[in-house]
Amino acid sequence: MQEVWVWVCVVAVFLGAAPQLAALIQFLLVGLHGVRNHYPKCAPVTRRVAVLIPAWNEGLVIDNTIEHMMSLDYPRDALRVYVIDDASTDQTPQLAQAAALRYPGNVFHLRREKGGQGKAHTLNYGLAHVLDNDWMEAVLITDADVQYSRDALARMVRHLADPKVGAITAYIKEGSDPGGFVSRSIAFEYITAQAASRRAQNVMGVMACVAGGAQLHSRENLIAIGGAIDTSTLAEDTYTTFLTELSGRRALFDPSAVVWAEEPDALTSLWKQRLRWARGNLQLSWAFRHAWFRPFSHRGIGGWVFGLIWFATVLTPILMLMAMVGGLSLLFLDPSWAWHAFRVLWLTNVFVYLFQLLFCFVIDPHTAKRAWLEGVLFPGFMSVALMAWSVFPERLQPLVQAFPSIGADWDWRTVLVVVLYAWVGACMAAGWGLYRLERAGAPAWLVRPLLAVVGVGPVLCAVSLTAYVYELRGAERHWDKTVKTGKVRQLE
Repeated sequence: MQEVWVWVCVVAVFLGAAPQLAALIQFLLVGLHGVRNHYPKCAPVTRRVAVLIPAWNEGLVIDNTIEHMMSLDYPRDALRVYVIDDASTDQTPQLAQAAALRYPGNVFHLRREKGGQGKAHTLNYGLAHVLDNDWMEAVLITDADVQYSRDALARMVRHLADPKVGAITAYIKEGSDPGGFVSRSIAFEYITAQAASRRAQNVMGVMACVAGGAQLHSRENLIAIGGAIDTSTLAEDTYTTFLTELSGRRALFDPSAVVWAEEPDALTSLWKQRLRWARGNLQLSWAFRHAWFRPFSHRGIGGWVFGLIWFATVLTPILMLMAMVGGLSLLFLDPSWAWHAFRVLWLTNVFVYLFQLLFCFVIDPHTAKRAWLEGVLFPGFMSVALMAWSVFPERLQPLVQAFPSIGADWDWRTVLVVVLYAWVGACMAAGWGLYRLERAGAPAWLVRPLLAVVGVGPVLCAVSLTAYVYELRGAERHWDKTVKTGKVRQLE
């Protein structure tokens, strides 16, 4: 019986490597993007584009965003910007009205007198307006703090030359200036989550998400998916992407269309943003349960590879906890197997970690150079040390032996080994602790060094685990807005 439990624990540990293997698959697929992409079907077309900017108390950023929109390399007579004012109580309405006077016929102010229902409701107010006449041929949905590179919109629109394309997203890059440890960590993360992953999804022929801050839809696509944005989830952009693909149109990523956004530099703000995203992904996993792993009836989303990648990501915190429990159980059931499983798990992590790290310098060298330290420390110094231990166990074993042994069955050396084996799951508790520490008012000089030890990655996994708790509890699906301060810059 013990042998059966040993094998169950070994499998549990190995499943902890699934998220890393899913990431590796996507990075390997990126290599095919040079020959499997949509560019041959592009053409320098012009579509009349209505830009929808949902805005609630965006007085610090809205004017700059409008000015950047009006400076795009795109025909002025084919561009209309609609600021959808969600009952703002700051200077947002006045700034939008002033911009409408500066750019008559190009900038419009739409106000909802009763707001606070969330981004999707605000967008639907604007969509109803632009769909009410025949002028609009495509809709660009963006955020109030986002800055588009001058040619970004034209690069996105060119894909609409292919009638089979329904939606296009751009490469959103973190552009906070000055940036901090957290925002630069996000900048590095976006190389993997966008520049790499979405190229791979282009190759697979299925997009996981047309990002909310840069989503271009054809008029036909919007009408086909119901002419409105779903309001039942906290991931309205991903929901719209899935509907687009299930309706038979393609959703694409154009890495050459660059968009800059301000991202959080505080753990409390990052937690709030990512909790919304994580809960939304769980909601979508359930909402589209009829489509998963059914490639013949739901091509793209129903594909096996896409499904495995999606659930390896969504289930990451669960898989990490399984690996932790499996590893700790093996320590007592069969210590030799425990070491072998532990080492295989962390050797897998180190291979994928180094592969991703080096690949990021190839795929986006400018961002990688700007945030290289945050990229190295993204999994945390503790995890990096464990990866080093898995590669050089003989050289690092003396560090464990250096801990005092008092001859008892449970001494400090044993405690250290247990902590090391538990870290794959315990790091999420440490990440949650750092979030609570900052939320309690701890100064940055204390939190940031600890964050470098624990890692931003484990914090994001803790957020995902919290999302499970919120969904199981049936918590209110409230849209928590991320406050932007206007420090976004185009850093290239």
